[in-house]
Amino acid sequence: MKLIVSQELGHLARWLRILGLDAAYFSRDNSGSLIIQALREERIILTRNHRLPRSAGIRLVQIESEKIKPQLVEVLRKLRLKLDPSRMFSRCVLCNEELARADKETIKMRVPEYVFKTQDEFFCCPKCERVYWQGTHWGNVELALKEITANSKSQ
Repeated sequence: MKLIVSQELGHLARWLRILGLDAAYFSRDNSGSLIIQALREERIILTRNHRLPRSAGIRLVQIESEKIKPQLVEVLRKLRLKLDPSRMFSRCVLCNEELARADKETIKMRVPEYVFKTQDEFFCCPKCERVYWQGTHWGNVELALKEITANSKSQ
């Protein structure tokens, strides 16, 4: 499933990418261009903009919540998504590209020394070249996801 997130939901786009979902971020204030990109790339629009025109052939999901956790619950419920823990942290949170496994020696100079010594597995974005590893944020995200998935099931 491919999503496109309008400019007022940037934080949501980042979280959807953390979950492993293909979530393009549309940062311009131009609803016509948003609709064109959604059609061209066959993406579902996620927006809080109530003035966005509904057009034939466009799948649009209106997000009502203002805070990130309820927004994630809304997306999961409205799109009937089941989260796949194996997809978590598989996309770059900055540019949405799928991450590739990186050889530890090739990224040695690009990560803090402590991280290099304590981590064995690294991933790199092929587009922006940002390096990722399983740090403490991984556990924090897993706890947040348990809360979110519990809320999405109870609604």
